[in-house]
Amino acid sequence: MMRVLVLANFGMGLFNFRKELLEELIRQGHEVYVSLPNDEYVPKLKELGCKYVETRVDRRGTNPINDMKLLYHYIKLIKSTIPDVVLTYTIKPNIYGGIACGITKTPYLTNVTGLGTAIENSGLIQKITLRLYRMGLRNSSCVFFQNEYNRSFFVENNIAKGKTRLIPGSGVNLEHHNFKDYPTNDKNIRFLFIGRIMKAKGIEELFQAAKKIKGIYPNVEFHLVGGSEEDYTKQLAELEQTGIIKYHGHQSDVHSFIKVSHGTILPSYHEGTANVLLETAATGRPILASKVPGCIETFNPEITGLGFEARSVPSLVEAIRNFIKLPYPQKKLMGIKGRKKMEEEYDRKIVINAYLQEIGKFTNEEI
Repeated sequence: MMRVLVLANFGMGLFNFRKELLEELIRQGHEVYVSLPNDEYVPKLKELGCKYVETRVDRRGTNPINDMKLLYHYIKLIKSTIPDVVLTYTIKPNIYGGIACGITKTPYLTNVTGLGTAIENSGLIQKITLRLYRMGLRNSSCVFFQNEYNRSFFVENNIAKGKTRLIPGSGVNLEHHNFKDYPTNDKNIRFLFIGRIMKAKGIEELFQAAKKIKGIYPNVEFHLVGGSEEDYTKQLAELEQTGIIKYHGHQSDVHSFIKVSHGTILPSYHEGTANVLLETAATGRPILASKVPGCIETFNPEITGLGFEARSVPSLVEAIRNFIKLPYPQKKLMGIKGRKKMEEEYDRKIVINAYLQEIGKFTNEEI
């Protein structure tokens, strides 16, 4: 039996996208600890059989004192739990968890879920983040990347110098996000956005595009699902009052929204691999997404979805209009072919097996 410690920054991502890996480790008799801030997903993680350690992670903060407290917490946690291997996800756990593992000489596996705004935007914060990342990944047994662009960036900038593996994002649970028949008609098209309400997700471009499209096609609906990461409260309220959008806030069950939609729009500036697009395609719905790494890999242009330029309202509007104009059978076929792509390339079992292979090396056998 192994003791596995998982470092993450919030429960939703860990439960929704890595639950099956945790379940498999527990099923095989391993002891699994999860370290993350307390939220509504912690009871669900405990129900799986995970042992929970509360950890404060200021996901978007840049206070060095708080970050040093996090590093010290990780060192103490590793010394007290004595894990056989540590799994880290997202920037701060990757950096400070990685440094803590180096100090305590504990094996660890890193998952780069995306570059993040701190790296995407050049400047002092980027330089500091890259330097810290070099320290965090220095002793990693294997660094998982979710798209080739991110891996190339880390390798070419001498951030990841050891073993790396490319995995299909977090994969998608094909049983949970099962195929659903396409809506019976497209006279009133329902577009769906799922994601945090924040600038980097392209929310401002989506707001503007929705206004333009509603002016041309008043029967088209724009449904937004996701918690507000930045202060768009006033804009969301105004757009909802004027009938431009329908905002549903954070929802634990996005599948129920996907299955009644005609397609998902994601105008994101950057992604590791966009889980919402995998879930959309798995359900049999077309994708409309920005042509950036982490999105472009999830669909085949004109076959399972349509692409557009990031940060460009005209390009987004054009893609939406082109989709609306497609014959109904073509929209439906896009969804069918998207499901097939997920089955062939993005099954979550691929990701689980990659982790089990790497974790198994610490016991001299694959688990």
